[in-house]
Parts: sequence; C-alpha cells; structure tokens
Amino acid sequence: MERGHAFGLAPADSIRDRTISTFSRGELPHFAGINTFLKAPYLEDVHQVGGHDVAVLGVPHDSGATYRPGTRFGPQGIRQMSALYTPYNYEMGVDLREQITLCDVGDIFTIPGSNEKSFDQISKGMAHVFASGAFPIVLGGDHSIGFPTLRGICRHLGHHKVGIIHFDRHVDTQETDLDERMHTCPWFHATNMAHAPARNLVQLGIGGWQVPRPGVKVCRERNTNVLTVTDITEMGLEAAARFAVERASDGTDCVYVSFDIDCIDAGFVPGTGWPEPGGLLPREALKLLELVVRNVTVCGLEVVEVSPPYDVSGITALMATRVVCDAMAHLVISGQLPRQGRPSWIQEACAMDVGQAWR
Repeated sequence: MERGHAFGLAPADSIRDRTISTFSRGELPHFAGINTFLKAPYLEDVHQVGGHDVAVLGVPHDSGATYRPGTRFGPQGIRQMSALYTPYNYEMGVDLREQITLCDVGDIFTIPGSNEKSFDQISKGMAHVFASGAFPIVLGGDHSIGFPTLRGICRHLGHHKVGIIHFDRHVDTQETDLDERMHTCPWFHATNMAHAPARNLVQLGIGGWQVPRPGVKVCRERNTNVLTVTDITEMGLEAAARFAVERASDGTDCVYVSFDIDCIDAGFVPGTGWPEPGGLLPREALKLLELVVRNVTVCGLEVVEVSPPYDVSGITALMATRVVCDAMAHLVISGQLPRQGRPSWIQEACAMDVGQAWR
C-alpha cells in the first residue's frame, strides 16, 4: 500500500478500501496496468539482472515458422494472459512474490526475415542472463529459438554438460527445412555442440502425422530418446518422468526444459503454428512437468509456439502462463529457487565458439 500510494497517489476520498491507489501500481485490477509477466517489475537495465532469482525474457521470433506464422506475438500474448494470475497457488502452498524475486527484462531485439542474425541476438541475450546467475525463463517465439537459447547457455558452461527435456508433438531434429535452420531443426544443431550430447536429449509427447522422416532418421542415428504419447500413456506419467530424468541427467550437470505448447492436444491449444490432435491432456502435461522439474537440476526453461493470431479467447497463452508459473513453483518446492549461491556449472568466462560454423 505504501508503495502504491507513494508512486500512484492515495485514492479518492470516496474509496473505502484505502489500500487502493489512484493509479494502478500493483497486481490489481487484473484488467489494468502495463503487462509484464505476472506484473513483475520491468528491468530496463539488464546489467542488474543478476540481482533477481528469475528473469523472464521474450523472444518475439517467427521467421523460423514453416507454416502458420504469428508466434512473434507470443511473448505479448503470454504476458497479457498472465495478468489473470496471482502469485499464490493454493494447492502447492507457494507464493512466488514472497518466495523469489522475479523480473521481466523485456524482449530480445530479433531481426524479422533473418534467422541467423536473430539467433546471434538470442544467444547473446540468453548468455547474459544465464551468466548473471538469474534463472532464465524464455517466452517464445517459434521453436527455432531452441538452438540459440541453448547455445547461449553453453557459452558459460565451461567443461560442464547439459541435457535437454523437450515436450513436443514433433521431433525438431532436421538439419534444415526449406534450406534454412527453421523451427523443425533446433535439436539437430543444439546436439552438435559438445556441451549438449544427443544421448541426453529426451523428447516427450511425439506423434501424429507431422513427424518428418528426415528428423526421425537423425534421432535414430544419434540415439536420442523419444517417448510418444502412447508410450507415456501406457507406461504411466511417473515412469515416463523417471525415464526422462535418468536419460537427460546421465553424465550431465544440469537440464534445459523446452516446452512446445503443441505437445498438448490441439483442442486445448488452438493458438499454435502446427496443431496436432492426440497430444497430452493439460493435466497430464502439467503433472509430467512437475515430475520432471522437481527431480532434476534445471538450468532454464522456454515455452514456445504460442501464436495469438490463431488463439481462441487467449486459452493457449493462458496454458503457457500456467506452465511457467507451475515450473517456478516446482523449482521453489524442490529447493532450486531461490538459489543458494552461484551454481558451480555457471562459468563467468564466455566461450563464443561452442556452436559449429554455419555456412
């Protein structure tokens, strides 16, 4: 209240609830205010990002889309729908505002029409946040950003290694698509990096009629780990999560979680570039996320492929918001946030040559 009154004036005399300010300066009302994620403080000076436990950054990039564009508006859409939420979850007993410090650093300046220049921007921004010690949460953006976000992390891993747990209906392991590194290609190039061995890539929810054979060939050649929705249903969520954690963490120091919203059945998330029926139910996906995040050392999270132009009443963006909020809560419950000092696998030195040269 004191902050609201100091910055937004005390309310009019007719207002009985004296915690209200004249200008909205907090969580309420949900329909008002400038949309950062969960109405967290906007951090304009990114040099100060290390003073926070978690930093949300948007990557408004959809030049890697091969069918329906629109995910460049994903960060805006997710932030807008996040205004519906409070920082408190009754079931988990977690209050994010009380238990961690969260900031929103805004969006990476991506270059429309140029994947490679955008990738360079994304890697530089991700490396900066990761090296600061703040936990990075990325709002995409199409899935081509999976490679440059992970490349940014790998630049500050030194000799350490990272596993990948990838929620998706598609394998995204082609070398190229339409002659470029598109949203069907991030994990081919990510697992070319020595810091991210292909045997530690686990893909959950794969299936349907949009899994290209060239990508499947790469998975088989590189011995990645694929669980289809049928596999997960038949073995059970707990067994699937154990499999994912064991494979991703075997010989690695931390795990990056990449959550493509289209891993969820298309009836629940219509606002995406490549909707595919038959995916996970929302509660299945959220439970699988819980079982993964609570049981492995997570170094970062991205949620991708939210395309507001194709959304209905913001339900896809709301689902993405739920994924991010649940993940933060699980990190708090598992003791990963707030961090007790700088993790040993974050190195100050920046190695720019972690990714193979491209053309």
